[in-house]
Formats: sequence, structure tokens, C-alpha cells
Amino acid sequence: MQSDGDELPVSRGEQVQAEEHEAARRRLLAEAEADRVPAEETTRAVPERRWRRGQH
Repeated sequence: MQSDGDELPVSRGEQVQAEEHEAARRRLLAEAEADRVPAEETTRAVPERRWRRGQH
């Protein structure tokens, strides 16, 4: 018989694993956001210095 309505009982190990999984997901998302380069910076054309020196 189930004690909490329709919810299945979850073992402590499964709870810990779910919490670790969520923490890892949040860390990865935070790291990806920190490493993200805005689109404006990736589309800006900047000539190489060698090319500019050669033209002068």
C-alpha cells in the first residue's frame, strides 16, 4: 500500500542521484553560458595586422 497518494516511493539513493544529476546539469549550463560568445562578436570582420601592414 502506498502512503503518499499516487506517488511511488523513491529510495534515498535515487533521490541523491537525481540531486547530483540536477547539480551537474546546472554547472554545465552555467559553464556554457560563461563561455558563450555573443553573435555580434563572431560576425564582426577584423582584418589581420599582417594584411594591414602590407597595404601601407
